[in-house]
Amino acid sequence: MDRIHLYNTLSRKKEEFKPVIPGQVGIYTCGPTVYNYAHLGNLRTFLFEDFLVRMFEYNSYRVKRVANITDVGHLTGDQDMGEDKVETEATKEGKSAWQIAEFYTAAFLKDLHALNIKEADIWCKATDHIKEQIALIKTLEGKGYTYKTSDGIYFDTSRVKEYNKLSHLPLDQLKEGARVEKNPDKKNPTDFALWKFSPVGVKRQMEWESPWGLGFPGWHVECSAMSLKYLEKELDIHCGGSDLINIHHTNEIAQSEAATGRPFFHYWLHGAFLIVKGGKKMAKSSGDFLTVDNALIKIGLNPLAFRFAASQVHYRKPMEYSPKNLKQAAAGLNGLLKQVAALGNQVGQVDKSFKMKFLKAINDDLNLPKALVLVSAVFKSKLSNANKLATLLDFDLVLGLDLKRAKELIPSELNLADLPADVKKLVLDREAARASKNWTEADRLRDLIKAAGYLVEDRSDSYRLTKAV
Repeated sequence: MDRIHLYNTLSRKKEEFKPVIPGQVGIYTCGPTVYNYAHLGNLRTFLFEDFLVRMFEYNSYRVKRVANITDVGHLTGDQDMGEDKVETEATKEGKSAWQIAEFYTAAFLKDLHALNIKEADIWCKATDHIKEQIALIKTLEGKGYTYKTSDGIYFDTSRVKEYNKLSHLPLDQLKEGARVEKNPDKKNPTDFALWKFSPVGVKRQMEWESPWGLGFPGWHVECSAMSLKYLEKELDIHCGGSDLINIHHTNEIAQSEAATGRPFFHYWLHGAFLIVKGGKKMAKSSGDFLTVDNALIKIGLNPLAFRFAASQVHYRKPMEYSPKNLKQAAAGLNGLLKQVAALGNQVGQVDKSFKMKFLKAINDDLNLPKALVLVSAVFKSKLSNANKLATLLDFDLVLGLDLKRAKELIPSELNLADLPADVKKLVLDREAARASKNWTEADRLRDLIKAAGYLVEDRSDSYRLTKAV
């Protein structure tokens, strides 16, 4: 196995990866809070984690990946204040919290498949692991790390000497951030809830009996309890978005190490934000966030265009989103698919020299932009078409662009005359709606066109029709 170097947020430097068990790697990735659709910013993080898993598999590691589904306990305020996000959405949509969690979990998995992201080996729901979370809290209680307030059982962060070792922020700065949502019952601003009591006189949909009373687990407890259960002997890598560093992951480390008396995960990897207009990170709080469906599929773009775009920016650097950038990525992907298809069907031998260069790039903190340069170099090389194809398909084990289906994925542009009469009418009606700036009607008609098996991509002064893949 070649040496792998990864940037560790814990040490703030690039380190050689040394697994707990040789030849194996345990990876825990923070999953979604299933109260709404995942937006492209969320999915950029899941893409980086997928590239990471594929890189290890390419290096012949046996990967065990665990990911959580947060279906209870994540409140509207990250400092244990506000309403439960899943229950709040349930009230808004007139459904049960369980229905909301099930619906948005299925939608999330559908998005993963559209982006060719491999599923975790183990998906674990917070609601399926209440017993484990209670056990962890009882352990902390027995060691004197907890105290009771009017609204729950809290972790006393003053008992932890290196509480800020992941964030590297001065403790005063972390405390200042924690004061945004002030809870007068807390001993310290950075203390966090392990178990929240159900409000008096309020019947929650998701609540359980515990040694401390009826309630539900705090947001941070689930990840510690589930990672310790499934990766107890392989606590190698913990991943997530960079927004999780200062609170969620900091609290995970504090409670886990307090409970076990030993180091939690050895490597902490964090992906940077997807940036939208104005330099802001993409967030669900905006109400008009972009998803795989409304930013890609509905406008006729292959979802893999976003995967291709993400591979062109290092995971630790902010990635800028704009419709123009996404369409350029789609054009670039289509160009790549055409080049691969032109190589023919015969698969030869993987070129060892290119493979070693590719390994060197991806093993250097997952440097995919550098790896993509090698894709162009393969096309320009003197290798036979068969060996070029074999080498590119080998690269695609990490890139995940589904190059083996290149001919199928190339969008074939259609003319109105190529369409059935009923679809042709929908397209013409939609053009009329666009001309009158009736965007709601135009979107409705685009959905009907899509349901009929066709995609329409708007251009500045025209449109492009393709058959849905």
